[in-house]
Amino acid sequence: MKILITIVKTVLTIMTRKFPEVKGDNLNGQTIEIPSQLNGEVNVLLVPFQMWQQDLVNSWVPFLEHLIKSNPQFDYYELPTIRKMNFVARRIIDGGMRGGIPSRDTRARTVTLYIDKTPFKDALGITTESTLYLYLVDRQGTILWEESGEISDEKATSLEEALAQALNE
Repeated sequence: MKILITIVKTVLTIMTRKFPEVKGDNLNGQTIEIPSQLNGEVNVLLVPFQMWQQDLVNSWVPFLEHLIKSNPQFDYYELPTIRKMNFVARRIIDGGMRGGIPSRDTRARTVTLYIDKTPFKDALGITTESTLYLYLVDRQGTILWEESGEISDEKATSLEEALAQALNE
C-alpha cells in the first residue's frame, strides 16, 4: 500500500510540475514574463544553454512553424539561458544574437534569460547543460510535455499529440 501511495504522489507531482516564473528581454527589447505573458494559450519553450545548441533549436523550428499554422492558440519561444551578467555584457551578447536574426518575429520569440541557473535547472530537473530542452506549457506554467535534443519523428508525434490534448481540454 505504501508503494502505491508513493507512486500516486510521484505521478501527481510530475503531472503538476510548473515551469519557473522568469523574466527576460526578447531581441526586440521587450520585457517578457514567462509563462504569464506568452502569446499562446499553450507554448513550447526551447531552452538551450550553449551556442552550438542553436542547430538543435533550428531542427525544431520548421515543425513548430507548421504547428502554429494549424493551431492559432499555440506559439513557441527560444529561451537562451545564460548566467547572470552585467548590463554591458548582456548588451554585447544580445546585440550579437540580434544581428544574426533578421526576422522581427524570430527576435520577438527569442527571450534571453540572464539568471541564476542553478534554481532554474533544479526546478526543471535539468542535470546537464549538454543538450536542448523543450517544454509545452500553459499560461500558468503547467508542464504538459517535455523532451530534449534534436527533433525526430517520434518526438514530433509526441508533441503533436500533447498539443492536441492540451487544446481540447
